[in-house]
Amino acid sequence: MALHFSDDEFAARRARLQGRMGEEKLDAMLLFAQESMYWLTGYDTFGFCFFQCLVVTADGRQVLLTRSADQRQARHTSNIADVRIWVDRGGASPVAQLKELLFELDLLGARLGVEYDTHGMTGKIGRELDETLRSFAELRDASTVIPRLRAVKSPAELDYVREAARLADAAYLAALEEIRPGADEGRILAVLQGTILEGGGDYPGNEFIIGSGRDALLCRYKAGRRHLSERDQITLEFAGAYRHYHAALMRTVIVGEPTPRHVYMHEACLAALSAVETKLVPGSTFGDIFDAHAEAMDARDLMPHRLNACGYSLGARFTPSWMDWPMAYRGNEAGVEPNMVIFLHMILADSANETAMTLGRTYLTTESGPVPLSALPLDLAVKAG
Repeated sequence: MALHFSDDEFAARRARLQGRMGEEKLDAMLLFAQESMYWLTGYDTFGFCFFQCLVVTADGRQVLLTRSADQRQARHTSNIADVRIWVDRGGASPVAQLKELLFELDLLGARLGVEYDTHGMTGKIGRELDETLRSFAELRDASTVIPRLRAVKSPAELDYVREAARLADAAYLAALEEIRPGADEGRILAVLQGTILEGGGDYPGNEFIIGSGRDALLCRYKAGRRHLSERDQITLEFAGAYRHYHAALMRTVIVGEPTPRHVYMHEACLAALSAVETKLVPGSTFGDIFDAHAEAMDARDLMPHRLNACGYSLGARFTPSWMDWPMAYRGNEAGVEPNMVIFLHMILADSANETAMTLGRTYLTTESGPVPLSALPLDLAVKAG
């Protein structure tokens, strides 16, 4: 088995889950989130795009129901001893086979926690699951059980996060060398991702975001490339990924002379980032983090140009997104705890002037305050024309 954590680490995670299941009075959980399976067992695959379910009972038994293509994947990457296969064939119902497995595990009439809120659970599967198990067991939405456990990282996990952060810094510095008038976005993107892969890292949970010119105002990836102009702006949002653990960075780099608007917006991003750092402490909420960001931006008349969220937790995530629970938005009562890994992004997009400015980095929370995991400066990045 190619496990990235010790047996003791996995045993501790299983014990934490069993404790939470006891509090929720759950006889078993039906896990559909790939992140949950990876955290609990080491199971590493993108086969969650098809039906698969890890059944975890209150006494700690783990049984994976998956496709034949993932049987060896589970054997090689996880500590799951009991792997069952649902068979691809016309009219086959993996949910019906799951019901048979639950009957075998003596879970008729049990209280089952289900991970509904995950990319590994389609609406079709959810409807079929509810219908098939309606009279078999009591189903509870347990989507937040493991995400809440995963949000606080162990020392072993933090080792991987720090390596992801080191790779992210190295990737940015390598890409910065490529940014100049006439530079090809494709080359910049290749250097970013290549540096991380060559350094022993992994593919990220979603595509790297790159955009120049008016596309620098975007905060999503899109197809298509361009070459940088003599005076330009380019926004990069990406993450170092190591053993699937992420450490994200975000910067807008100016090519040529920055405009006064660029300078003003960068100063606002700096002020907002400083403000949110004061809330990145135990006792604050993710809503408090957002409020600090909004107040700093709004005081500079930038409310129309900011977003309605300013960060989120990071961890071991799979496609299609590296964003993890919880997110910093208004009114979010989720609390900041020590040993969380949180990405804060200050994003401004002035569409009227086609001016972008972003500033973001990843932090480790501690009892004494946040620790930046990036060693990069926060100065406005300018590459001469």
